[in-house]
Amino acid sequence: MIPTLLLRAMLFLVLACLAIVAYARVTDRPLEAKFPDQPILEQREIQIFGEMSGAARVLDGEGRLIADLSPQEGGFIAGMTRALARERMKVGVAETAPVRIVRYEDGHLALIDDATGWEAQLIGFGKDNTAAFERLLYTPIKEG
Repeated sequence: MIPTLLLRAMLFLVLACLAIVAYARVTDRPLEAKFPDQPILEQREIQIFGEMSGAARVLDGEGRLIADLSPQEGGFIAGMTRALARERMKVGVAETAPVRIVRYEDGHLALIDDATGWEAQLIGFGKDNTAAFERLLYTPIKEG
């Protein structure tokens, strides 16, 4: 039922992809699908504690409360804690170790875990999710 020309085109596409990947592996080409190094414009060290419900509690590097987010407010932030916990489990780093929210000179935000070398460029998660971490970058410490 599928036209022969379409099948041949799909086979050619698969073989072309295989050839490109094989060439890259054989020649040890560096990984290029990442953001270029940018100077850090501003950053904030935080600790994130997320729950499966989506609620999240965010502290600064000294343990002072920045935000106590409900499941509706903290869903993405709590989700990032699960990805972070998985990376930390691989190398045996405590879940309470701080991470950094970083704004690069070009305006992009990233969440960086210095303990594992893990980094998430937040632009890939959409404007609303990036804005959630941007608010944490500027939210003052809660008193009390």
